[in-house]
Formats: sequence, C-alpha cells, structure tokens
Amino acid sequence: KWEYLAGNAKVPSYGRPLKIALSNSVSLNEEIVLRIAYATSPAAEAIQWLTAEQTVGKKFPYLFTQCQAIGARTLLPCQDSPGAKCPYSAQVTVHDRNLMALMSALRDGDNKQDNKSQITYRFKQSVPCCSYLIALVVGNLERRDIDKRCAIYCEPGMIEAAQYEFGNTGKMLDIAESICGEYVWQRYDLLMLPPSFPYGGMENPNLTFVTPTLIAGDRSLENVVAHEITHSWTGNLVTNSSWEHFWLNEGWTRFIESKIMGKLKGTDHEIVDIASSQITLKQTVERLGAQHEFTKLNLSLLDTDPDDAFSSIPYEKGSEFLRYLEDLVGGPQIMAGFIKKYIAHFRYKCLDSNAF
Repeated sequence: KWEYLAGNAKVPSYGRPLKIALSNSVSLNEEIVLRIAYATSPAAEAIQWLTAEQTVGKKFPYLFTQCQAIGARTLLPCQDSPGAKCPYSAQVTVHDRNLMALMSALRDGDNKQDNKSQITYRFKQSVPCCSYLIALVVGNLERRDIDKRCAIYCEPGMIEAAQYEFGNTGKMLDIAESICGEYVWQRYDLLMLPPSFPYGGMENPNLTFVTPTLIAGDRSLENVVAHEITHSWTGNLVTNSSWEHFWLNEGWTRFIESKIMGKLKGTDHEIVDIASSQITLKQTVERLGAQHEFTKLNLSLLDTDPDDAFSSIPYEKGSEFLRYLEDLVGGPQIMAGFIKKYIAHFRYKCLDSNAF
C-alpha cells in the first residue's frame, strides 16, 4: 500500500511525502527490493530545458539538471536529504546521435546503438552519494582530455578555450589529494555549460558543472575549480547531515580551496584570498544584520526552503572558524594531520556540528 501524505503548506517546494507500507515485516539490515514506476514532469524544478537558440552552437537543444538543495525530489522518487546516501545506476536513451548524455557517474560498459538515430548510455556511481549530487546533461558535446584522470566536455565552439582555461585541473586534483587523502571517485571531469547555468560551479561527482563565465583567457578564475575539486572530499565524501549544517560542506571546502591555490600560485595568493574572504564575510553580515538567523553557522531552517537561506556565510564564516581552530592548535602543519584524519574518519558518512 502507498499514499501521499500532506506537505508543508508554508513551503510548497518541500513537496509531499510518499509513504509505502510493506506487506511483510522487515528485520534490521535485511535487504529488500522496492520498484517504483514513475514519470517526472517537464516542469520539474530540477530540470532545465534549453532551446537551440539558448546554446552556443544554436543547432541542438540542451538539457541539464540542478538538484541541490532539494530539487532531486522533482526528478525522481528518493530520500531527498543530505543525510541519506546510496550508490546509483541509470540508463539514458537519446533520440539524436548528435547529442551525448553524461551523468554524475562513470560509464558502465559500451553505449548501445539501438538504431541509426537512438543511443542508450549506461552509468554507474559505485560510491554512495546524496540525492542532490545526481546530475544529468544531454547536449551536443565534445571531449578533450586534460590528463589521465581529467577531461573537459562542452559544446564544440568553446572546447579550445575551455581546454586551456582548465588546464591546471589535474595539478589541483593532485594537490587536493596530498591535503585530503585518497581520491576515491576515479575520474574528475568538467562539464562547461551554456551561459544560462546559474552557478559558478556544482560539485557533481565525476562531472563538475562549471559556468562559461570562468573563461577569462588567463586562468584567473580557476579557484572555482579548486573549490569544486575539494568537494570531492568535503561535501561529497564527508557530508553535512542536513542543510542546517551546510558550513560543514562549504566552510571546509573554502578553507582547503585556499590551501590548494596557495600551493599552486604561492603564499601571497593565499594571503590575498583569505583577506578577500574576510571582507566578503563582513559585508554579508552587514547586509543581513548581525543578529539575523542566516548569519549563524548552525542555523534553523524551520519552514524554510534551504535555497532561501543561501549566502556566503557558510563559506566564509565557516572557513574563518577553521582558520581560527588552525591557529589555536598550533598552525597549518598540525592542522594538516587533522584534515586527513577527519576526512578518513567520516568518509562515506554524514555528520552535524555536534559530531564535528
């Protein structure tokens, strides 16, 4: 038996819970198979449909998803909370061979050419991840390798510029691994989207989404990639258990991002970056008001869509808090050991501020 329960009238974006009553009792740790037949809506909040005119090439339509924070529930039935993780697999059938499908997962075997115009792509994400990290893109895409673990995908008209701009991705991944420990996701690829993508970057596993506004011609905005790379550990591997503890994702990531860029571009760059972070924090607190709920690291989201609370606070205040702890315990060398042990202890898990 199944039924829809009442949603939260104050926050329609929460949707309505689906309650499924099992016919037989289930023991703790017992595995069951639950199959749900469903169809999503073309108007689903997580899906963006672009016409050919909205792309760089102007020839083919384009689809991409953005599930963070609570959009995955509009895409598929799931436990749409950062406190729940699972591996996933998927098949995507594309009815135009000019279009390529990619997901936040690795390719699972060869693509199946069903006929002259139809191709089925198979994907598998073996590392347990949260629903907000499920991502899909379908478009006219070209691939260029950066190194053995990294590649860039985008529309053909921008592939040369993208390959140059993100040429340090492999170096940053190596630096991040030296700071955070083993990289468990195998590949780290980038997808540069059309200009309508509304974020700087999105840390989808195996396939970070980035905006074309990062194309400056001099790699001056590559810190965004350093940030998204860091999420491979702080966010995707070690995850805040609810959006009320978002600083555990973003504060840690912003903190380590500065260290990556310092190792890539020098200590002076890191010092300026930290100063910029402090200025941004001060300005955001002044804009919101020092006593505003959204200036807290551990805030209340009662009857609130997490997207409505989004600001630079969890990023900049969270990283400032970690720098304070770093100074308190004796500096970067001592903190370096804690970073690796923290990630090793909590990897594949979710935690809140109390657990931290």
